[in-house]
Amino acid sequence: MTAGMDARAAEVADKLAVLRAQLAAASGGAIRLRGVDWFAWLTAGGSSAVLHTTDAGVAEVLVTPEEACILTDEIEAERLRVEEIPAGFTFHIEPWAEPELRERYVQGAAAGRTIFSDRPANGEQPLPHALKLRRLVLDEGERERYRLLGREAAEAMTEVLRRAQPDWTEHQLAGAGADALWRRGIHPALVLAAGARRLAAYRNATPSIEPIGQQAMLVFCARRHGLHASLTRFVTFGTAPLDDQRALMEVEATALADVQPGKSLSAVYHTLAAAYKHADRENAIREHHQGGITGYRAREIVASPSTATELEEGMAFAFNPSFAGVKIEDTFLLGPDGLENLTFDPAWPALDVHGRKRPLWLEAQSC
Repeated sequence: MTAGMDARAAEVADKLAVLRAQLAAASGGAIRLRGVDWFAWLTAGGSSAVLHTTDAGVAEVLVTPEEACILTDEIEAERLRVEEIPAGFTFHIEPWAEPELRERYVQGAAAGRTIFSDRPANGEQPLPHALKLRRLVLDEGERERYRLLGREAAEAMTEVLRRAQPDWTEHQLAGAGADALWRRGIHPALVLAAGARRLAAYRNATPSIEPIGQQAMLVFCARRHGLHASLTRFVTFGTAPLDDQRALMEVEATALADVQPGKSLSAVYHTLAAAYKHADRENAIREHHQGGITGYRAREIVASPSTATELEEGMAFAFNPSFAGVKIEDTFLLGPDGLENLTFDPAWPALDVHGRKRPLWLEAQSC
């Protein structure tokens, strides 16, 4: 076993101990994890995803006090065993045409006791709230995987926008972004692209056939090992709206300064609301969500006036404050020294805002 697989196996063992402690506390029989998010979390970065538009993958994990078992069919089992799953798991493999064998196995393993699931069905119970919160706090192996993902996603963004031209369509820009991510082994979970006309009109501009023109926005939600890195950048072939950029950076800076252990996510939301009001953009907070905690889902918990989730060291955040036509977004990890920007690329133009480098619009030349 390689050193990387050894480290993953140790991470799996720690997480299985957490699950079994929760199971014992609830006097349950099994925990059944169906989603690609929970699968990646428990397998220390393994992927059960094949069709990327579904939350459930081609395999599940069943955890009992005695066993941690991958539930899958004969189509997927060998590839998962060789390429995705570290030590610590057994396999239950059924013929693809006989899914009822899986259900029979699960019921037998639970021995008549409660089954908890991330996506409960047929009388199963939801996962304990404490377990959902535990997933938000990333361990050192997860943080290292996140750092590499963030850096490579940011480099892909820089590469694409340095090549972009005004006559590219939004489809071309998004396609170039997806290509740059895939070449780095990153799944483009979301790629938004908007040119000069549409970026002022829509916060979430799915790509169209329109040419981008004199300026464009490109948004990535990049996934690898189950983790999501989100970032937004702009390119202009004219003069960038520096006043709007700086005003939005001040709004963001106020909120980022509030991301501290012991604070609540709702407190950050209220800080953002006050900052928008101070910037004379009071309605902006109602025109788009502001992001929040990220990790194994692009938006684990979105900040709102009532999200009382307590912030902890080891959580990741992707906030996306915006005005009409202007947005800012990066993915941060809350560590012992404060927020670490995981999607920072030193090659991208930046402005120092209260001691933190924040991305400017790239001023490019058209060919």
